[in-house]
Order: sequence, then structure tokens, then C-alpha cells
Amino acid sequence: MKDWTGNNKAIYTCLGASNHALEERQKEDYYATDPKAAELLLEVEPDLDNIWECACGEGHLAKVFDKAGKLKRATDLIDRGYGNIEDFLLNKELYNNGDIVTNPPYKYAKEFVEKALELIEEGRKVCMFLKLTFLEGKARKELFKKYPPKVVYVCSGRIPCAKNGDFDKYPSSAVAYAWFVWEKGYKGDTVIKWIN
Repeated sequence: MKDWTGNNKAIYTCLGASNHALEERQKEDYYATDPKAAELLLEVEPDLDNIWECACGEGHLAKVFDKAGKLKRATDLIDRGYGNIEDFLLNKELYNNGDIVTNPPYKYAKEFVEKALELIEEGRKVCMFLKLTFLEGKARKELFKKYPPKVVYVCSGRIPCAKNGDFDKYPSSAVAYAWFVWEKGYKGDTVIKWIN
């Protein structure tokens, strides 16, 4: 008797490969993050402050930062009932005395990292909640050579990201995630740590 069922795309789906998903990806790549991810980040990066959550969706992460007294600004390209409407990638205004933290749309993750590092001041941080597979790829290798993350916090326990914020329909995850943390101006080696 088979103990597993699936089609020829199932292995890719488990790995989180969007081009092999069993169903269509959300149009704007909106996959809300379990608020637990924000709590874990604040445990390991307690000095984050004046946070700009620049892809806030319905506020799953931003509300945790706000409750902790760390949130300054929340924006998103789409009005999902939380934060202000703004296209982060078109922003040209420097973000003074604050850190940028989000789970960006994965298809624009590299661009979000570059834009965030462009906007913040030296010594401030950019924290992006990304798939571990973000470590792969030639274009991202060049990004990491130019801007090495200071720390990558691997989530040893899976944290779900729910399509359209529907955690009832997507209560768990087959995808491994991590918080990638850049400090503007950092030029050393990247340290890997594990959380949860």
C-alpha cells in the first residue's frame, strides 16, 4: 500500500518551487507570515527600532512590532486594511533612524533588499523573512558578495506563510524559512544561527 500520493509536481511543491505549484500563486505574491516569526526576530534582534514594515499586508508582522513599541511605519502596495498604500520599490526618500523589516513578495525579494539598503542609514538593519532557497542563485550570489548578510537565522521549526493571509486553509508549511539580517556597511562573513 502506498504511503504517499502526489503527481509529478509534488516534490517541487514541497520544495516551494513556485513554477511547479499545484495551484496558482497569489497575484501580488501575498503570503502572510505567522506573527510568531516577528516574535522570534525580536528575541534575537532586540535593538531593532523605528521599524518600517514595507510589505505589511494585513499587519501580521507589523502588529507584533507595534505591540512591542518598535513600529514606526507600515506600508503595502495593496490596501489590505492595514498601513498606508505605497510602492516601496519606487520610494526615493531616505529612511532615517530606523530599520526596515518585512516578508517581501518573493519574486521581488532581491529588489526589496537592495532598495532597503539604499534607503537606510549606515549601521541600521534590514531584516527579510525569506525562503532558505534565497541563498541560491548567481544573481543573489552577487548580491551577497556586495552586501553580505550579517546573520541568517534559520527557523528550525517551520513557520507558515499563508496565501491571502488564510491561515485556516494553510496552517503549516513545507517550506523552510529564515530571517536574513543585513547591517548597512557590514563587510564580514555571514553567521548562520538557528531559532525556534
